[in-house]
Amino acid sequence: MIRLFKVKEKQRELAENSQGGVPVKKQTAGELRLHKDISELNLPKSCAISFPNGKDDLMNFEVSIRPDEGYYLGGTFLFSFQVSPIYPHEAPKVKCKTKVYHPNIDLEGSVCLNILREDWKPVLNINTIIYGLYHLFTEPNSEDPLNHDAAAVLRDNPKMFEANVRRAMAGGYVGQTFFQRCL
Repeated sequence: MIRLFKVKEKQRELAENSQGGVPVKKQTAGELRLHKDISELNLPKSCAISFPNGKDDLMNFEVSIRPDEGYYLGGTFLFSFQVSPIYPHEAPKVKCKTKVYHPNIDLEGSVCLNILREDWKPVLNINTIIYGLYHLFTEPNSEDPLNHDAAAVLRDNPKMFEANVRRAMAGGYVGQTFFQRCL
């Protein structure tokens, strides 16, 4: 029986080549689902998606978020998404490419968002993740931090936290760490 499948596959390949057609790369289930997710995106006006490697590489893309309220108002933050071929059974890998003073994003760009970790479910999609990232900027969470120093300042002295965020976004030092301008 297995040989029959191989013979059928070989016949189809020969037919494609004889017609001058280039063998078409089959899309994985993850690529198909991601294509669907991207075509159904309903992003806030302050978010945009781009494909730095071209539209042929849907599995790697970037999202920019420009919060329109909260501590991070006016800043622009870039996130890279790497999507696994087994998506949606595995959450995308998301990194913040903009160095930011934030309790839920560390200085290396790792993001602390529950739906990217333990609360990920295959029914979630790219749109949900982007809204989750946007929400981190409108309401930072000091209870589940990656940047413990920023979380402590947010919790203990919100006015100082706001001043630190402004200084970092304007391009300056917060403590010993320098932040590039992102306004």
